[in-house]
Amino acid sequence: MKFDSNRAWTQASQAVSANREVVLSLAGVFFLLPQLVFAIFFPQPEMGTGMNEQQVMAAVKAYYGTILPVMIPIALFQALGTLSLLCLLDSDRRPTVGEAIRAGVKGLLPYLVAQILLGMGLGAAVLVVAGVLGAVGGNMGAAIGIAVALVFAVAVFVRFSVTAPVVAVEKTLNPILALGRSWTLTKGNTARLLGFYALLGLAMVVLMIFGNILTLPVTLLAPAEVVKVVAAVVESIMATIMALYFVAVIAQVHRQLAGPGDERAAQTFE
Repeated sequence: MKFDSNRAWTQASQAVSANREVVLSLAGVFFLLPQLVFAIFFPQPEMGTGMNEQQVMAAVKAYYGTILPVMIPIALFQALGTLSLLCLLDSDRRPTVGEAIRAGVKGLLPYLVAQILLGMGLGAAVLVVAGVLGAVGGNMGAAIGIAVALVFAVAVFVRFSVTAPVVAVEKTLNPILALGRSWTLTKGNTARLLGFYALLGLAMVVLMIFGNILTLPVTLLAPAEVVKVVAAVVESIMATIMALYFVAVIAQVHRQLAGPGDERAAQTFE
């Protein structure tokens, strides 16, 4: 099936609007609250202008070493939120919030295993390509190898981009089968999907810039502590909106590519 980006965006927006209260509640719990906690209590370290490269790397290493115990449960919590929202937005029935969350819990482990397998595979591919070209062409070859590997990784990401709805909506709980199903669904639409995701990413960047502009008066007039809190709140709200619409878009991409069998789900939003 030929992918239609306009249709995907329109249906994603309609799905969010039609289920606004429930969707915003879930997004608030699974995305906004963790983002707020992280932004307020674990802000990124400020890098001094006089710091050398080693000092910057040491500061970054210390920061991520400190927040790792917090990042892991937050990432798991947000993965659960993603799967729960997908169940709520792209199902052939109208599930309750409790049913959506239970379905998300059931699919969480298979989804995480699929992501780990994908990450390991991409990491190995990048190392092999960069290593081979580096051995042949030295530093220049390694740089070219990394560039080629990154292009390959982006293409692979696109092909596996509907793994989450395959797990959440189709109830495919075998991680390898879920990855294979996503690869099959996206076949022949890689370029269209890549362009669509690129435009979506650009729109999200613009949204973040707009959020920073909104906080500019506070930054100029308020005390430093107030500025930090306001900036954290605005940043978290913007990140939540982006996450919500990205999930809705992925749900509609999956619905389109999965074919007429999933069209019945559209009736729940009409």
